[in-house]
Amino acid sequence: MHLSEFVDRLDTELQVDQWAGADYAVNGLQVGPERADVDRVAFAVDGVVETFEQAAAADADALVVHHGISWGGIDRVTGKEYERVRALLDNDIALYAAHAPLDAHDEYGNAARLCDRLGLDIVAPFGESGPGHAGQRGRAETPFSTVDLREELATLEGAGDVQVLDFGPDELSDIAVLTGSGTDWLDEARAAGVDALVTGEGKQPAYHEAKEAGISVFLAGHYATETLGVKALQSLAEEWGLDTTYISHPTGL
Repeated sequence: MHLSEFVDRLDTELQVDQWAGADYAVNGLQVGPERADVDRVAFAVDGVVETFEQAAAADADALVVHHGISWGGIDRVTGKEYERVRALLDNDIALYAAHAPLDAHDEYGNAARLCDRLGLDIVAPFGESGPGHAGQRGRAETPFSTVDLREELATLEGAGDVQVLDFGPDELSDIAVLTGSGTDWLDEARAAGVDALVTGEGKQPAYHEAKEAGISVFLAGHYATETLGVKALQSLAEEWGLDTTYISHPTGL
């Protein structure tokens, strides 16, 4: 498949154009030639030197990531930017990044896939952001206990110790999911009346905001909560007839 066709397909599926100017990350093809062929594609959460080198070792022509190398643009190719760009160019690997579009997608998105993993029926989008929403609101047919939900989240790749701000009810059925760093949406969670918010990492104000709102917050790890979206894109690429590989590189954060 031509690289341009692969990029066009991803852009279309993820509705990348809708997020132009609304996401501080640069979405779409970040590094790559105008003309190239793609036979094997690697997928990873983070676009860094180590995943670039692993993609090269896997003989990949392109790497698709959630966290790319361009956040608001690159003014100078020095320091870490130089090392990352050089790793791509030296190994002739194209880099495609999908940040907010992958968070927001109602089929391939991180939140949508995590809801599916938890057995939640999606009832509404959650986490207003730009032209859409960064998360999903789900309902559990059988309510979770705090212990059960924590144990389920601990099975995610790279989850480690799942922290819990245990301020919600004993039975958790109405659950907001916003992967990565989602505690900025606690006010929305409070207004929605959810029992719990599942996210990756928290910020200092989250403790008091969650306590005052009577909401339990589960911090399962930024990396751990954002592995499912790129894996969904990997499955999609396989449907397109491409050979793929997944690069696991947990950060513990």
